[in-house]
Amino acid sequence: MPFPPDYILYAQHGWADINQGIGQLAKTVASPTARVIVPNLGFVNTWIRIEPLIDRVEAIAQQTQAEHPNTPLRIVGHSMGGLIWLEVLARHPEWWPLVESLVLVASPVGGADLGRLVDPLELGIGIAKDLGRNRRALAERIAAEVPTLIIASDYRQGSDGVVPVECTKFNRASYISVPNIAHARMKKHPAVAEIIQQFWQSRDHLCLPQPVESGCDRVIRQLQAIPGITDARYKGFEESQLWSLLPHGLVLRTWQNRMGIHHVFLANYAGDCLFAGFVGWPHTSDLYRALLMLKDSYSIGSVFE
Repeated sequence: MPFPPDYILYAQHGWADINQGIGQLAKTVASPTARVIVPNLGFVNTWIRIEPLIDRVEAIAQQTQAEHPNTPLRIVGHSMGGLIWLEVLARHPEWWPLVESLVLVASPVGGADLGRLVDPLELGIGIAKDLGRNRRALAERIAAEVPTLIIASDYRQGSDGVVPVECTKFNRASYISVPNIAHARMKKHPAVAEIIQQFWQSRDHLCLPQPVESGCDRVIRQLQAIPGITDARYKGFEESQLWSLLPHGLVLRTWQNRMGIHHVFLANYAGDCLFAGFVGWPHTSDLYRALLMLKDSYSIGSVFE
């Protein structure tokens, strides 16, 4: 009778992808006695809807858990693969005590901006609706019980070229940013593998205490609470117009792209962009209503006064 694995490693690829790249990462980080599960969901299937993909990963995990009911789990998801595993874990909270580690690599937990740009009216166009959904509340609920690590990259304009850095973030998880790695390379990059192995060896040096919330953090949270908003890359920041001055050396700026989609940027007085987001057409009035309320809640005036 073979020895049971010391843990089961699930590694999941994302949108417009197959399992080859994430499979290389899994082989790099896994121990010789681990059982490695790397489902291939099919390139075409990842363009349609996420629900059948969740069902398939869930079925694979259920079968594996039936074979090894008490074996610890480690999970790595790249891009949409991380979102799939958030949904699988939401269906199976009984697995949470077994999960030693959940690593989300370049996963748009706050909602993918590309998905929202494809579907600005929220009509449910293919996978765009699923990728544009905000899953922060779910991720934070899981991270409160499961050791969770976020790995993101600022490749250009505040994103890895596909996923904005800000939309990968949520509370209760450890966070690491690696510079100059494009989205597609994140799933198999040696730097990402090294970070995962470090996290597994000692989570203490990565799980830093939650810092005291700064004025900038508070404004970002208020912006992220605007109905229909999606975290975005910094494109359009240079063309944006001043909307309001805020305390703590902060500035709100706005911009409208050629499709008539309205963006908001938070910057400092030095001109560094600290946050970017946009809303679909149905939520344009919500955006400006919220910005007016935000401006009025601070004592420093607006350019319109």
